[in-house]
Amino acid sequence: MKRIFNVDVFTGIPNVIRTGEKPPVYSGSRADRTGDRGDDEAVQPWRNVRLPGSIRPRHYDLRLVVHMDNFTFSGEVSIELECVNATRFIVLHADRLEVDRVSVTAEGGGGAGGGRPNNPPGGGVLRVHRHFTHAANQMYVVVLHREMKPMRTYRLNVSYDAAIEDELLGFFRSSYMQNREKHYLAVTQFSPIHARKAFPCFDEPVYKATFSLTLRHDQQYTSLSNMPVERTVSEEDGWVTNHFARTPRMSTYYLAWAVCNFTYKETTTEGGITIRLYARPDAISSGAGDYALHITRRLLGFYQDYFKVQYSLPKLDLLAVPKHPYAAMENWGLSVFVEQKILLDAEVSSSSYQMELTMVVVHEICHQWFGDLVTPVWWEDVWLKEGFAHFFEYVGTDFLFPKWNMVTTRFLTDVLHEVMLLDGLSSSHPISQEVEQATDINRVFDWIAYKKGAALIRMLANVMGQPLFQEGLHDYLLSHMYGNAARDDLWSKLSQAMRSDGRDINIGEMMDRWTLQMGYPVVTVSKNQSDQLPTHYITVSQEHFLYGQGVWRNSSSLQWQVPLTVAVGNSTSVSSERLIWINNRTETHRITQMDDSSWLLANINQTGYFRVNYDLQNWRLLIQQLHDKPQIISVGNRAGLIDDAFNLARAGYLPQGIPLQLIGYLPEEPSFLPWHAASRALYQLDKLLDRTEEYSLFSDYVLKQVAARYHQMGWPTNGGSNEGNVMQASYQTEELQRELIMLACSFGNKQCHRQAVAYISDWISSNKNRIPPNIRDIVYCTGVSLMDEDVWEFIWMKFHSSTAVSEKKILLEALTCSDNTFLLNRLLNLSLTSDLVPEQDVIDVIIHVGRNPQGRSLAWRYFREKWDVLNARYGEALFMNSKLISGVTEFLNTEVELEELKDFIQSSGVGAGPALPRALEIVEGNVRWHRLHLRQFYQWLRKPPSSAVG
Repeated sequence: MKRIFNVDVFTGIPNVIRTGEKPPVYSGSRADRTGDRGDDEAVQPWRNVRLPGSIRPRHYDLRLVVHMDNFTFSGEVSIELECVNATRFIVLHADRLEVDRVSVTAEGGGGAGGGRPNNPPGGGVLRVHRHFTHAANQMYVVVLHREMKPMRTYRLNVSYDAAIEDELLGFFRSSYMQNREKHYLAVTQFSPIHARKAFPCFDEPVYKATFSLTLRHDQQYTSLSNMPVERTVSEEDGWVTNHFARTPRMSTYYLAWAVCNFTYKETTTEGGITIRLYARPDAISSGAGDYALHITRRLLGFYQDYFKVQYSLPKLDLLAVPKHPYAAMENWGLSVFVEQKILLDAEVSSSSYQMELTMVVVHEICHQWFGDLVTPVWWEDVWLKEGFAHFFEYVGTDFLFPKWNMVTTRFLTDVLHEVMLLDGLSSSHPISQEVEQATDINRVFDWIAYKKGAALIRMLANVMGQPLFQEGLHDYLLSHMYGNAARDDLWSKLSQAMRSDGRDINIGEMMDRWTLQMGYPVVTVSKNQSDQLPTHYITVSQEHFLYGQGVWRNSSSLQWQVPLTVAVGNSTSVSSERLIWINNRTETHRITQMDDSSWLLANINQTGYFRVNYDLQNWRLLIQQLHDKPQIISVGNRAGLIDDAFNLARAGYLPQGIPLQLIGYLPEEPSFLPWHAASRALYQLDKLLDRTEEYSLFSDYVLKQVAARYHQMGWPTNGGSNEGNVMQASYQTEELQRELIMLACSFGNKQCHRQAVAYISDWISSNKNRIPPNIRDIVYCTGVSLMDEDVWEFIWMKFHSSTAVSEKKILLEALTCSDNTFLLNRLLNLSLTSDLVPEQDVIDVIIHVGRNPQGRSLAWRYFREKWDVLNARYGEALFMNSKLISGVTEFLNTEVELEELKDFIQSSGVGAGPALPRALEIVEGNVRWHRLHLRQFYQWLRKPPSSAVG
């Protein structure tokens, strides 16, 4: 349902009446919002999940005293309020705060509305009738004796005490070892709804205000916030008070501060913006932060040029913390990163680790514009910031390293193919979701918001063309800077840009289909040859793609406006693409240059967010082309054909043999991307098959495709770490080599196994690690799985002694590769009950044990036994829980496991959000695939390929 906001032009904050919203659960809703019955406490605005909107904040003065010795803090906040509608109630958010004193005053003189003298001179104190916490909605309520008047300014003063929590939300603490001593730091994580754990505030994104923060703490610590320190006062008692400059108008969720013993390195942009990276002193002195600092400087320049909008603050700090619930958080001017996503040890980090780290930094810097400068009106449109930041991960990385070609290559496998797996489930949801309860807010931060958001933005950018897309974004940011925006604001600016070029496409009408409906279509293109017609026609039809299409097929009436690009090709060439808009369920279109031997190719370079199916004869022609001369079809389309064919077969739209026959061309494939698409599809199948009797038929077929190219590419040589190599074009070659080694070792190539064992043995005997960084994870895992318990103990010891963050991560994952269930059990127990495994890595341990066929049932049992502990620890962290649930369940595929999952959901599945229904659907799909397709699949593999034609 659309919200039609009656928006205050100056602030962008919705006025009181929200048309079209579901009525609140209590009676008298209109009255509480307008204050018509202000004298009657039967009206209880705090029972509504949203703030009433009768008052709004303009400025916060926040003074905090931080006690690092006992992890407590005390705060005083003074909030300047503007009254919109007469009311006796001040309702704002507070959670776990011990409120001490509350007072309200009317501001004297001037007042709201551009200095119009609305307030009577002198102001005065308003008597507080009572004040109390309404815990159910995390609200704090101040009831006054008399009403506040519209257009006047008031001040709410609250003093309170609170704890610096040990969990990773609100204002929390974390620790690290330095010279064998434990050091503590305290840092904030307010997104999406945790600022209320640190100070009473209007904790919804639309209530933007300015903030002046003062932090007082022991002088051995440094403190940071969004803005630079304006002045520092040192006191005789060894304490210090930092007064930070006033912020621009901003939402509460990206306000931030930190108190720590960190040191920093800094650089300055050409425009004079200071960029600092703060981290543990030993990380700074080893240079681990230099890379992130260097790329951040370049990225600020890139985004300023791309958006034609300047970065708005005088400084940008990057803070590397040992513990954090997410990879990073984009607080304006003080972005916080977990160490693994920002510190780089060039000696031992693989290029894929460097790429991941680069993209996290690119993502967070993009948020300084999309999210911080312009903020979504409400959480249902969180994809407006996350989709853009995820899309720009690829655009920004291409700017830093043009030879990586991220937008045209990795985007396909890592974003498009990945999110289509999720969005092809009937338990998916539209990208814009209704958000009613606070618990719903956590739910909207999922891969649909991030990855589908990014994929739709890429599709739209391709339809518009780069210059118009950039122009539209520039206007959007300029019109809404320091304010809020909803999706319709974006569509109208992009449509305006199109019209300026004489192209009248209603972007809103087109994109509403993609954002307000779940899922995506499968577009079927069939050659439709008729003797009467001199030219050929094609029939194009669309239907909602679902993996359980046998179960749900045809019950879905969803339709999309599909920008379909089509090209015609034959053994020697391919035509230029043309764009056809598909608006109906079935359409016929005339295509020239087509004869019996020519094939059709649609969704050129997979710029569209949909799958394409063809008639079987066209599939055969495309497969023939790939076998004869693959380069005629672009790399992006080769990868797309592989991904579409495997997924269409998995969902029952295509015979099982088609994708298997298609990948028969891989020995001729020189490029990384199609191999990467194939290996992702093959690993999916591997987990369905690895416990079946005829598994070797499948693994032998895979090894047959891999062997020639694997032997040709060989293993990397370890000529010392050459930091430059990741920047070069050789990067694609390195990645292909890595992909082939991974496939060869995973599926049991003997030579690959021997090489891995030799590397590990050499490391143990010489105590020198000569394994090239790029393939260490594969070698460690293969060695642990093939060798004895001593190797496991050796890797466990190295995990403890290693200081490089990236190295620790892959050593820990290698421990999960053992075939010894005793060791796997030991690892599971150690990870949850001791300090030996970092808190954010526990989930990865459980998931990786589950990926190991030997550990699957162990991880599944462990997960169920420890669910209460895990849910208590990670339940509130947005991604952790769903990552864990999907990680331990996605490979279950027997009737028994399905029943166990159903029992678990019934007994414990309360409060896990959408992850459990999704897991159930995936496991049901796995079981169904076994029942419907396993026989046909193995039948094809038993036939000699020459006679196999799908």
